[in-house]
Amino acid sequence: MLSELTKENWSETVTSEGIVVVDFWAAWCGPCRRFAPVFERVSARNPDIVFGKVDTQAQPELAAAFRITSVPTLMAIRDGVIVFSQPGALPEAALEDLLGQVRTLDMAEIRRHVQAQPARR
Repeated sequence: MLSELTKENWSETVTSEGIVVVDFWAAWCGPCRRFAPVFERVSARNPDIVFGKVDTQAQPELAAAFRITSVPTLMAIRDGVIVFSQPGALPEAALEDLLGQVRTLDMAEIRRHVQAQPARR
């Protein structure tokens, strides 16, 4: 499922159970335009995952909240926890591999690790 993410629907989309993959992009960005078909193909093959796109020009608050300084930036969220965030477009095989890794994460262990981290200021 491919969705346009906004500050209005962000929380309801990413805080639920399951995997959400987010592409932070901009219309003026050549690498973003080249990555878009890859993102769409992978989303079509993985209907159990929510794939969302954030237009950083239309949603500057979201871009700022996640400190997006380079587009495209790809983020993977599982069960409401950000488990991957990296600037740059991924090749199709690498994106599929990333999804496989996110699917197999031990979320109980991830939550323990996150809780043990000091709060960010």
